[in-house]
Amino acid sequence: MESETRSWRPRLQFRPQLPPPLRGGSPRARTVRFAAVSALAGCVVAAGAVGAAGPWEGGQRRAERARAAAGTAADQDERGGGPVRPAAPPVLAGLGGRATAPLPAREGLAGALEGLLKDGALGAQTSAAVVDVATGQQLYGAGQDTPYTPASTIKTATAAAALAALGPDHRIETTVVADGDTVVLVGGGDPTLTARPAKEGAPAAASLKELADATARGLKARGKGRVKVAYDASRYSGPALHPIGPNENIAPVSALMVDEGRLDDSDHGPADRTTDPAGDAARKFAGMLRDAGVDVDGDPAAGTPAAGGKAERLASVSSPPLSALVERTLTNSDNDIAEALARQTALASGQPADFEGAAGAVTARLEKLGLPLSGARIADGSGLDRADHVSAAFLAGLLARAADPARPELRPVLTGLPVAGFSGTLSGRYGADAAGRGLVRAKTGTLTGVNTLSGTVVDADGRLLSFAFMTMDASSGPSAQEALDRMATALAGCGCR
Repeated sequence: MESETRSWRPRLQFRPQLPPPLRGGSPRARTVRFAAVSALAGCVVAAGAVGAAGPWEGGQRRAERARAAAGTAADQDERGGGPVRPAAPPVLAGLGGRATAPLPAREGLAGALEGLLKDGALGAQTSAAVVDVATGQQLYGAGQDTPYTPASTIKTATAAAALAALGPDHRIETTVVADGDTVVLVGGGDPTLTARPAKEGAPAAASLKELADATARGLKARGKGRVKVAYDASRYSGPALHPIGPNENIAPVSALMVDEGRLDDSDHGPADRTTDPAGDAARKFAGMLRDAGVDVDGDPAAGTPAAGGKAERLASVSSPPLSALVERTLTNSDNDIAEALARQTALASGQPADFEGAAGAVTARLEKLGLPLSGARIADGSGLDRADHVSAAFLAGLLARAADPARPELRPVLTGLPVAGFSGTLSGRYGADAAGRGLVRAKTGTLTGVNTLSGTVVDADGRLLSFAFMTMDASSGPSAQEALDRMATALAGCGCR
């Protein structure tokens, strides 16, 4: 079962734990250390891949930027001077065509990875791919073209497809229209719409209360103090339940829901979910209208606004930009947002907004990105469906494509990746003394018997690499995760020439 539920929390100090080859005070070591910290900060993507800043703050979330700055300040010169300020070029200068760091050799990568691939903790079915991000060249592969169940690493594909279809600035709108004496709450598919008061530090979200208050003002301006409430979730079609059935990892998929249908006060991870997301959202909306001084007759009922433009728009609220939704999806492995992204891709592609239509639309967008899809099958947006199958070559190639300067809209796929021992679903992995802590940035994938890791590292020579490691049928999930983490750490510490 999907277990990727932890969220990142600020820490006052952060100092990456480097592999032995990266420690020390030599100029080369200091240069590499600078490169690693730069990668963590998120500047790795902004420096060469894209010149224009986006709503994701140049690929660098505030908390990460603060912690990276703290780590750099704490990393003092061993001779007792001030902070190390190596004269190194930007780590990702290569993304703009100015790559200077040497490429690792296949033989070197094989020497670093093949012994780890034989770790019994991984089980008998394993695959690996390593790609040079600046050129898109595959540098190493082992079973890289064999499709396996990716679990939540498929979210990188869902995110890339949505960004390609809609762009990073797209927002999902929830509206209210007046239809005679009835107001209709119309869901647009925003899973982050919230009925809760805003909390400091919480992710930005559209507010149901703000929508109700604006609706009340509009009604009063029109001299209406009593209405009925209806709700429209028809923008999505097909079965609402994910194929895994009722599950604490995902709510029924609906174009209208608040707080991901959670029945507690959590904002990520497993939780009991409502069986009627749209109805619950409408009932909360009606209660907020009453609190704002509007009389509401009866209970809300499902309905659609009058056709032909007869319904009058009263109010609306919008989700955060798609870039922020993608980052939240990947950092916390958010299944609800992932399925919403897949359906938004379907809508943008003129396909039915159901599981089948979303899967087809995502696949079509990935084909247009020129990714290796031989033997691949996209069955859902979240990776909870074991019918998903992609290869390690696909996952590693996708991340390299997301760094392509010609594809700036895909950048949030990289900036949303959790950081080892630091954020999201990697915050509980790579302990305080782990060599890869702060150096590995990757999306995790975890189902029973399925463990995957796909992300980026800057190697010991300063070359940015993307990778994907996949395994099936491991006897112990935690042991398999540790083995995958060791592989990513080895890649980060490898000059491999």
